[in-house]
Amino acid sequence: MTQVDTTSKQEYSLAYLSATETLAKFRALEISPIEVLETQIQRIEQRNGDRETGINAFTETLFDSARTKARLATEQYVQLARDCETPPALLGLTVATKEKHGIAGLKLEQGLAAHRGRIADDDHPVVERINAAGGIIHARTTSPEFSCATTTHSPMWGITRNPWNTKTSPGGSSGGSGAALAAGFTTLATASDIAGSTRIPAGFTGTVGYKAPYGRIPGLGALAADWYRGDGPMGRTVADTALLAAVMSGRHLADHRSWGRNGLNPLLDGDVSGLRIGLSLTLGDYPVSNEIQDNTIQVAKALEAAGAMVVPVELPWNTSRITETTFAHFGHILGPAMRKETEGFESELARYTEQFIADATAAATRHTLVDSLEMDRQLQAELASAMEGLDALLCPTSAVASLDAAEDYLDGLTIDGKHLRHYWEGHMTSPFNVANRSPVVAVPSGLSSEGVPTGVQVVGHPFDESMAFRVAAAVEKHAPGPTFQIFE
Repeated sequence: MTQVDTTSKQEYSLAYLSATETLAKFRALEISPIEVLETQIQRIEQRNGDRETGINAFTETLFDSARTKARLATEQYVQLARDCETPPALLGLTVATKEKHGIAGLKLEQGLAAHRGRIADDDHPVVERINAAGGIIHARTTSPEFSCATTTHSPMWGITRNPWNTKTSPGGSSGGSGAALAAGFTTLATASDIAGSTRIPAGFTGTVGYKAPYGRIPGLGALAADWYRGDGPMGRTVADTALLAAVMSGRHLADHRSWGRNGLNPLLDGDVSGLRIGLSLTLGDYPVSNEIQDNTIQVAKALEAAGAMVVPVELPWNTSRITETTFAHFGHILGPAMRKETEGFESELARYTEQFIADATAAATRHTLVDSLEMDRQLQAELASAMEGLDALLCPTSAVASLDAAEDYLDGLTIDGKHLRHYWEGHMTSPFNVANRSPVVAVPSGLSSEGVPTGVQVVGHPFDESMAFRVAAAVEKHAPGPTFQIFE
């Protein structure tokens, strides 16, 4: 990890420009889509590396088609400037899409040997909307098998590493997206989240991730009916993430659960004066690393200095109960689906996939689906009570400061000397998939002693996306996270 040198300043500038800055420069004809794309392709070719020791953020690249689209977008900006017309929302911006977001005619394998060679019949709604808005999909990002781990590695795609510290993981399951953003390989990225798979990578890579209220962003297929689940955007800034959320969100014919108008226009001026923001450092009894707590407190102090009233919040939660709640749910939906999809390929599964299926199966023997609904209801009621009279809730994203890039964590993990039985207990995200009508924006909070970013979550009341983004923008403005560097 090195600071940018003088010979790399132009490369650094173009590769790491925010989406909003890039669009402004495109419109002013100061830079072109093909210039940005070629800069990011050069970075990918020089720095992405191999599947064992490199950043390894992608399952495949689509450079030829991306170059064609970038040249067309470059010409389109000239014409639009001449005609004084407004360009499509993402025109010319690079977007790396998570492999699970299928592209018609391309592979849709989800890291599973059982799916090797499977081809997508249709574009995922997220892909369809990015293309319609003029975005350029130039690469597809890695995830663990079936997106079911908090690290990103698989027998099919190898190990994905964190550009901030390549001994560590970018998190999971959208780890390839987080790594690609942090490394300057893309301007925007897509993700998905059933227990934190967008927010955990955002926290570990110093990026921004958004878990929308259930159904706000359309999904595809039977498992999109899982009410813990959702697709979402990632970016390097809150405004960039809101921009992509605006394109992705809204009612779609392919998903009758989807709702609302396309487009999201939150207030991003960072004004929190007069707001009441709850602060929970541990969400009950999560053993949060001291340095993560310290970074979260600094964020809270910055919000207070900006005029917000920060109110301590107590929640009657514990990690074992939350894990039992989520796996009771998984035991009746995701676990059986994974078992069905991998039948006959059990010998080729990663150990964390075997463990997930086993844990979900065991939970289903302890709890009926109706039991799990009651467990969900109780947790949701407790969150509603804790947030009464508040505008939003602030808490850390993960309790642990980093994860080893290649580790399975089948025996749990240890935080500041305390061992947790299950690795999911190291992350503070899944309660808000149980309460999945609440919007959550994950934003950076600082840097750990290992050189890995830390993050916080801004949790809104059900469906109140504008407030979640408003407070997240204030965090970014008044307590900015670590500055991106060129990673060698």
